[in-house]
Amino acid sequence: MAMYAYIGKRLLWSVFVTWFALTIVFGVVLISPNTGKMQASFQAAQAGSSIEDAQAAYEARNDLDRPVHERYLDYMKNMATGNWGWSTTRNQPVMTAMGEAWPYSAQIMIPSTIISVLVGFAIGTYTAIHQHTWKDYVGSFIAFFGISVPNFWFAIMAILVVIVWGSDLVILGFPLDNILPRAYYNTSIELVSLANFAQIVIPIFVTSTALMAGQMRYVRAETLEYMERQWVKAAKAKGANNWRIMTRHVLRVAIIPLVTILVGDVLALLWAGAFFVEIIFQIPGIGLLGYKAFTTQDTSLIMGVTLVGVFLAVIGNLLQDIAYVWLDPRINYGDRT
Repeated sequence: MAMYAYIGKRLLWSVFVTWFALTIVFGVVLISPNTGKMQASFQAAQAGSSIEDAQAAYEARNDLDRPVHERYLDYMKNMATGNWGWSTTRNQPVMTAMGEAWPYSAQIMIPSTIISVLVGFAIGTYTAIHQHTWKDYVGSFIAFFGISVPNFWFAIMAILVVIVWGSDLVILGFPLDNILPRAYYNTSIELVSLANFAQIVIPIFVTSTALMAGQMRYVRAETLEYMERQWVKAAKAKGANNWRIMTRHVLRVAIIPLVTILVGDVLALLWAGAFFVEIIFQIPGIGLLGYKAFTTQDTSLIMGVTLVGVFLAVIGNLLQDIAYVWLDPRINYGDRT
């Protein structure tokens, strides 16, 4: 019962966090320059019309002439009821726009998560076993490089090196330009096809780099912490090999603190990293959708994209706490608030 009470409190707290985040976004949008309004004024000036009339017409068309508190209450009510409004820039419901964009984000985020977890855990444990060797130094260099290099810079460099410079290379008389992906995503290609796989390889590689580096660093640190415990030394003395020690002894204990890192880093780095990668490669996913919504002051679409990010963060942290109980039933929720 204590666990259910704790989950209930967390759910209530999640509602408050969601409301607070949406309120902040609404305030930021409210005070930000409205590019649509400026464009309407510019067009009116070019046509010799009244700029004031053009601005007033734009505000009336987008419900910007109403009092702020009325607009705020309507938006919050719509968010709670699932009526996320109408996207003025895409001329369709927000839910429809996000539903069309989600598959493009999923094809980047899901493979990046799987690759980063599997490769990060594997290299992290391998470098811990071979501590202070050249293998450990190479793994540590990769980890620090992946964490230090921003995803947007790495994406630009990947475009420059692979797509721009690589297009001039010829191997055995065959120009690489015929097989290299393009700098911008081609939406006319089917999602499930080899051609689409070719054009998302670089975005997946860029997105998974930072995630993989974080997993490598934390797994190595946790593994080294438990490698010197007495029960690990006892297992070594009995003749257990490194694979058995890692899988049956070390990782079973280290996996609990790693769950926190896994959920937190994946949600933060994956969401933020995919956001910039989609913008740079012009992949029509949630990230690019949100960026265009911010630049065009499409408030309803901004609210929807923000709600998805908040929802993933809140639910991810809740699942993280539930995973603790599943991994270690000894954890007691009776004294947690």
